[in-house]
Amino acid sequence: MSTLSRKIDFAIIMSVKNANPNGDPLNGNRPRTDYEGLGEMTDVCIKRKIRDRMVERFVSLKKEEKEKGQAVFVQSDDRKCDEFKSLRTRAEATLGKDLGGADTVKKACEEWIDVRAFGQLFAFKSEKKGKKKEEGESEGDTGVSIGIRGPVTIQSAFSVEPVSVSSTQITKSVNAEETKDGKRSSDTMGMKHRVDSGVYVTYGSMNPQLAERTGFSDEDATVIKAILPKIFENDASSARPEGSMAVQKVFWWEHDCKAGQYSSAKVHQTLAVNADGNYALNNLDGLKPQVIDGF
Repeated sequence: MSTLSRKIDFAIIMSVKNANPNGDPLNGNRPRTDYEGLGEMTDVCIKRKIRDRMVERFVSLKKEEKEKGQAVFVQSDDRKCDEFKSLRTRAEATLGKDLGGADTVKKACEEWIDVRAFGQLFAFKSEKKGKKKEEGESEGDTGVSIGIRGPVTIQSAFSVEPVSVSSTQITKSVNAEETKDGKRSSDTMGMKHRVDSGVYVTYGSMNPQLAERTGFSDEDATVIKAILPKIFENDASSARPEGSMAVQKVFWWEHDCKAGQYSSAKVHQTLAVNADGNYALNNLDGLKPQVIDGF
């Protein structure tokens, strides 16, 4: 399979209404905001949603299609499609116990689509640590660390205007435990936070030069292109009720060469998004995006 044949840039406009798009665990799980009050969704959060949709797609594939490197390495515990309980056991089942060998990167990229796309750091402690030193083993051998740099990069999403965050006190549990004297225990209180309304925008790119290292192909790019309008499907929770978050538009720029006709910065700057979700495009010569509606 040939690797990515041309540079690709993309952008996503997302709407949020009465939901917590990305809570900050260091700030009581309040929606993330920057110092200017703009709402933020980290790139890690967005890639997590893409990976979840990749897992769902893999589960729906026919048996013969699942053998073509469409599996996902980094899976959520609540969306796993295999029996492995850790990344290490999943890696060793495919790559063997000798992680760090010459074929490790090649095998990993051939097996997992998210590794080909986003890259991966395989960092595991040595199982020999603490045991008697074997011949040829270094005193400082603490494990393996293999970095794979992926061709697909995604920026954090920021709201077009500062967002208003509402906080509500809630009862997290009622009579959760019995007291020693058998009486009713006190209720457990908590806080729930949400963004009242906001329009967020994120940008991304696919680099053909890095794709040559991982084997990321045009077919893989097509998979991600089909997933982007659906990243919030099957992602509902109490913090993100069904329908509270939606992809409005996806913009997909395909250059005519590997180097790209323009820089990603210049391409992304052609899109101007308003606070109501409407947008304006200033198309560059010879490069017009495909505009895809959200799912």
